Amino acid sequence: MRAEILAVGTELLLGDILNTNAQYLARELAALGIEVYYQTVVGDNPKRLEETLYHAFSRADLVITTGGLGPTDDDLTKETAADYFGEKLVLDEKALEQIQVIFNRMGKEMTQNNRKQAFVPENNSVVMYNANGTAPGIIIEKNGKIIIMLPGPPKEVVPMFEKQAKPYLAKKQEDTFISRVLRVASVGESAMEAMVKDLIDAQSNPTIAPYAKEGEALLRITAKAKDEEEANRLIDPIAVALKARLGKSVYAEGETNMETEVAKLLLAQKKTIAVAESCTGGEIASQLVRYPGISEVFIEGCVTYSNEAKMKRLGVLAETLVTCGAVSKETAMEMAEGIAKTAGADIGIATTGVAGPEGGTEDKPVGLVYIGLYNKGTVEAKEFHFAGNRNKIRDRATFQALDWLRRKLQYEK
Repeated sequence: MRAEILAVGTELLLGDILNTNAQYLARELAALGIEVYYQTVVGDNPKRLEETLYHAFSRADLVITTGGLGPTDDDLTKETAADYFGEKLVLDEKALEQIQVIFNRMGKEMTQNNRKQAFVPENNSVVMYNANGTAPGIIIEKNGKIIIMLPGPPKEVVPMFEKQAKPYLAKKQEDTFISRVLRVASVGESAMEAMVKDLIDAQSNPTIAPYAKEGEALLRITAKAKDEEEANRLIDPIAVALKARLGKSVYAEGETNMETEVAKLLLAQKKTIAVAESCTGGEIASQLVRYPGISEVFIEGCVTYSNEAKMKRLGVLAETLVTCGAVSKETAMEMAEGIAKTAGADIGIATTGVAGPEGGTEDKPVGLVYIGLYNKGTVEAKEFHFAGNRNKIRDRATFQALDWLRRKLQYEK
């Protein structure tokens, strides 16, 4: 099955909204073994939408649309698709009732134009009732072609696709496609690919595909099989081989992130932590507190930006700041030890650096960051050089600090 993703909305063409729906759908379709050759964006213009839909079906068996299912006159995805398939739209009482419930919940009166959203094709269609919004989704299958129409907001797209569209498509596939993602930290995509290229080249089923993501790299292993159990049997030895090759850099599998994995380790080991940040400006603390229950181990986070704050709050020596400078290995170590001891934490982590765009020197250029780590009564620091703008440098320093902590907790218990 060949698919095309068609996003409808002038706001997407103007760049006012990022098209995260297309990224999500492309990934999900690939996992189903459905090939996506094209992604298209078209504005809220009936003529151009009609032309785009006809063009999409000239080269695809399946078109998945997002957007254009709203109550206004320029929301015409459903009407255009119905015309293409020669289907009449009729009122769906269940859809109308659900829309009314949403308005009642908000304490508002449903306007007449919202009734438009409750009209669906009379034949050859499946209505996907929307538990998260007013617009029902619709599937039309006719003459060897399928269109799946989803609403625009991602909070509605994801659950509707997961619970209704995805099972529908899975039944159309003879085989099951199962994917497993290995998340790799502190290794760039090209370096990671070079480390495992022979394994990638040797595979046909499962396949191995490397991807780049900010701060990390991903390896997606996808197996084609008759069922999930067989697919996992095919994936298991490949995952083991990749982990053996990449070692400690593989920090997790699946849909997770570095801060989640670090928080889990801290909680499992009952290790308390306090954070002192200069160049990262509170990002490490912010990342950690995203995890529910982290209050059991997270004691304190301080943004000690000035030299005075470093001395007063953390006990960094004035001599260290004069002799070595605020951006130095020595200062990072004193910051980490100071925050741990004053907060009464098992672990202290600290950052100090030059985030730019100004303030760099020949000896201490923009992108230079020192990370200090106090653990088990010992303190050490590492030097890093990050590229990018101010926020990229801060983000990368945050990720590296968490990854270093993760390795300490995971491998040096």
